Parts: sequence; structure tokens; C-alpha cells
Amino acid sequence: MTQRNGYPDMPAHRGIDTSVGAAASIAAGLSYLQGKVYRAIAEAGAEGLTTNELADRLRIDRGSVQPRTSELRAKARIRDSRQRRQNANGKKAIVWVAVAQEAEVRNES
Repeated sequence: MTQRNGYPDMPAHRGIDTSVGAAASIAAGLSYLQGKVYRAIAEAGAEGLTTNELADRLRIDRGSVQPRTSELRAKARIRDSRQRRQNANGKKAIVWVAVAQEAEVRNES
């Protein structure tokens, strides 16, 4: 079971010593990684980015990017655009867009 204390501001873990240790080791850089992921999504505009596209663009392992998208969604900073694009493995993936980006576009109209 995932521990949610402090999530999405603190990384979640499964309560196992290795999981707790891994979560603690990335806690200090969490806001940095979230910021990088958010900026990349915001810069993509309405086109958005999938998790794999984010990992490629940022040159960060997908395993470090995917949890950041979950955290940013929980913070209402990004949302599922309802678009889907195929990944290299042929499966469809969520295209993420920045929520603030949408508000700015509506205000300019």
C-alpha cells in the first residue's frame, strides 16, 4: 500500500524499507524535477507531451518522470488533454497539458 503522507509534495512509498529510502533520497530534488516536467509541458502548449516524450525531451529516465506527472496532476498543475499518442511500443499514452496554459489562453480571447 502506498503511503500518501505529504503527497504530492513528498514522494509516495509502499512502506517497505527500500521504497521508503528511495522516496527519502529524491525528496530534496522533488520540486526541481516537478518544475522541469511542468515547464516542458507548459512550453509544449496545446500540443502537450506524453510521459515518454517528456523523458526524451528532458533526458530523464521515464521512471523518474511518470511520478512527477502524477504529482503535478494531483496539484492541478497539469491535466489529461484527452488526446492520445502512440509510444514506441505501440500503446496509446495520455498527452498532458498545463492547466495554467489553458487559463492564459482563455483570458487572451
